[in-house]
This record gives sequence, C-alpha cells and structure tokens, in this order.
Amino acid sequence: MAADLDDDGEQTVSINEYLESIEEEELEADLVLGGDEGDECTYSKGYMKRQAIFSCLTCTPEGNAGICTACCLSCHDGHEVLELWTKRNFRCDCGNSKFREFSCKLSPNKDVENVENSYNHNFKGLYCTCNRPYPDPDLQEQEEMIQCCMCEDWFHEEHISLGSPNEIPRDEEGEPLYEDFICKACSAVCSFLTLYPKTIRATGKQPVASVATGKDKSVLEDIPPKDEPGKLDNDVCSATVQNNLVADMNHDSVSDDKKFVVGESSQNNDSSSLSQSIANSNGTCILGVDWMAASIDSESRPLFLSKNWRDVLCRCDKCLDMYKQKHTSYLLDKEDSIAEYEKNAKQKREEKLQKREGAELNFFNNLGHIEKMEILNGIADFKDEFRSFLGSVDPSKAITAADVNQIFENLKNKRRRV
Repeated sequence: MAADLDDDGEQTVSINEYLESIEEEELEADLVLGGDEGDECTYSKGYMKRQAIFSCLTCTPEGNAGICTACCLSCHDGHEVLELWTKRNFRCDCGNSKFREFSCKLSPNKDVENVENSYNHNFKGLYCTCNRPYPDPDLQEQEEMIQCCMCEDWFHEEHISLGSPNEIPRDEEGEPLYEDFICKACSAVCSFLTLYPKTIRATGKQPVASVATGKDKSVLEDIPPKDEPGKLDNDVCSATVQNNLVADMNHDSVSDDKKFVVGESSQNNDSSSLSQSIANSNGTCILGVDWMAASIDSESRPLFLSKNWRDVLCRCDKCLDMYKQKHTSYLLDKEDSIAEYEKNAKQKREEKLQKREGAELNFFNNLGHIEKMEILNGIADFKDEFRSFLGSVDPSKAITAADVNQIFENLKNKRRRV
C-alpha cells in the first residue's frame, strides 16, 4: 500500500487505499489458512491433504513439531511461533509427547506421536540450501523465494542451481509461467518426469544476444534454447511418450472423434482431455518405455512445470507402483497442489462473505420497527456529521486520528441533547 507524507512527516493514506489494504491482507490470510477459521483443532481430521502449519519454538525449540491454526491461536498465544505456510499429509502435534508437560486446550487426547508427519529445517525457521532464516536479519531487502512442491522447502532464486535467476520462466511483467517447481535434490527422485514430452516443463522467453560476425560487425541472433532441466541425452524416449499420448488421445473411446495433438507448442491444451485420455488407457503405460532402463541424464536439475502437468502423468498399474515406491503418489492428486488449495480457499472466502452479508440482512430484518429506525437514524446522523466535517476542513490537509475522534465526539454530544 503506497503512502504519502503530510507536512509533519507522518504517513497518510486515503480511505480507499486503507480499505483495499485490509481486503488484500484478509485475502492473503485466507489463501494461507485455506479458509480455516481456527475454531477447532484439526487433529480429529487425521493427516490432512494440505493445511496451514505453524512451529512453536517456545515449546519445541528443536523444531520437530507442527501445530494447526486453531492451536496456534488458542494454545500458543504469546509464544514464539513460526508460520510455515502449508504442509501436506500433516496432523497437528499440539500437546503430544514432543510438548512434554504442555497439553492441548482444544484436543487433549492425542497419540504420543504422529508417525506419518515429516519435518525439515523449516520448523526451526531455516530455509534453502543456505540454511538461513526468513526474514533474514542480515539483509536489508528480503529476497524472493520459491517453494519446491515435493520437499516443500523454500529456496532463494540464486540458490536453485540455475545459471541465472533470469532462466526462471516468467512473462514480460515478471509473473511466473510455471505452476510448480521441483528443486535439484527432488528432481533426482522424480527423474521419470524427463521421459514425458517437453510440454510439461514451463519455458520462458529466450533472450536475444549480440553475436560477432567478423570485421567488428555484429548482428542480433536468437540464442537457441539451452537443454531443458532434466533433458534426456537423446529424445528417443520423449518422442515415444509423445506418440503414445497422441495414440491414447486419438483412441476410439473419444466420443466426438476429434483428434488431439500433443506438441512442444501446445502448453495451453485442455488438460481435461489429457486426463481423460490417460484414464481411458486401459492400463497401458503411456511412457512406452522401461523408465528404470531408459537413458536418463544422470545430472539432476531443477524443474519448472507447466500448468496442469499432473493431469498428464501416467496412471497405469506399473507407474502407480512406481509412485508408491518413491512415496510420490501425491503428484497424481490435483488437490495436493498449491493452486488447487488456493482455489478452494477463495471459494470458501466467497461463501463466507455471502453468508456474512446474509446474516447481517437477517439480523436487520428480525429487528422491531423502533430498532430499525434507530439504526437508520444513526446512519443518517453519521452521514450528516461527516459531510459537515468534510465541508469545514482544508482539502489539502490530511485527516488525522484526532479529526476522526472529534467526529464521533460530536455524534455523542448530539445524541445526549436528544
């Protein structure tokens, strides 16, 4: 929120700017909390697909426990609490054996330990391969960080093993062109992704460089794309996968007989068509190769994945077993993605606002005639007083807290005289 300075050097904002900032903060909170009101501990819901998690360093300085939103508000108020954004497949630890004598106020009867929870150095307030806190007290300006969709750690752009942060796929306005990011360490676990067509990997606009041509003359020449992260030594396997995808999508199970082509320029293809074609593959592996024996580049690289990339993943029995062995079955679950989590959060927010507006209207309609008139008269008095105030002040001067207090003091005096 931009703010100007008045003659006394104090920051000033307009009413519209203030209201917009409040709405933005509420929206940001809802996106992180997933619409969770924090009314009850989520322990009874088991290992949730995704939820906002916090770490209380006051109770667990070892950084080996996580708590839900409700417990953060009710049980750890005033403690040193870290906001970890969201974690997958996590169950609230508040009050279990890791908290020693501390008991959860909302759900005291819990298992000694949640054995399926996983923890990393984020729970100690440390991030990235540099193992630094965020915000970093040694930096005047905080650097942007990107979260890996597998290990869920956060990385500084300059520490994700790219030649330059400029290689991160972004549009001309700097907005990301990718849906998910996989760090270098995790890309080794899911090396099978390199067997899929390049369309699942997001790419940015290639730079233009000046190339010398002799006699001190230069021409502008497009730099050919560098090897994509996780690119095969040869494209034989990738071509096989692409052909299998096309074959699946042209299968006679598609009722409208339309042909779909998967190519390098088809990043905007309808993901639902891809997903349906794979679902109808009758157990046939769309990879068409033994990924264990396939020639895959041994050097792991970070991956930036395009929108709806999860829909393209093979769901044959062999691949399902492979996901299970690698503990990556969540990659098939669209609800696991941050994009889907935030989409659901926005929907819950809209429903909450509509419910709030309906409750306010019902409250007013259930009032008696006298109460309704008092409210309407109070609103009218406030409008009159505010108009009178605006007509009496210098428009070039900022409205101060003292001015606002004076408005309400005048309203009180008027009601006393009545």
